[in-house]
Amino acid sequence: MLKQSINTSLNELIDLLSALSNEEYSGPCATLSNASIGEHTRHIIEMFQCLQNNYESQVVNYDKRARNHQIQTDTEFAISQIINVQENIDKADRKMFLQQIIDGDELQIETNYYRELLYNLEHCIHHQALIKVGVIQNCTIVLNENFGVARSTIEYRQQCAQ
Repeated sequence: MLKQSINTSLNELIDLLSALSNEEYSGPCATLSNASIGEHTRHIIEMFQCLQNNYESQVVNYDKRARNHQIQTDTEFAISQIINVQENIDKADRKMFLQQIIDGDELQIETNYYRELLYNLEHCIHHQALIKVGVIQNCTIVLNENFGVARSTIEYRQQCAQ
């Protein structure tokens, strides 16, 4: 179910990127503090990549992302990176450690692969909500009403409609 939800969110992102020009994708959006849709998309992709790239070492530090400029400027390249994430997400759960440096102090917290996948899904949805604001402001594309909406909110709305 978790991996299915991740694939659903990532497929929604692929659908959006397929409809955007590279100019719409990489141009600054005033409503996003002049960040671009591409920058938010790169952030989503690289968080998943960071987790996948550190699966074997079992230590993930999201601050050590690649920050590949091509992901935020080229929709076709970004789509290929999303597909690669989708193709490599199906791994067994295992103990991992989340590493982060805060105010000069290194923290290392025990976690697991599935917990980090869930974190990345929620993080993805959060950034999709921001992307939605940029799309509404700058593009003529109509998004699915559930784009950037948490799964729990979608389920709640469905219960209320019954």
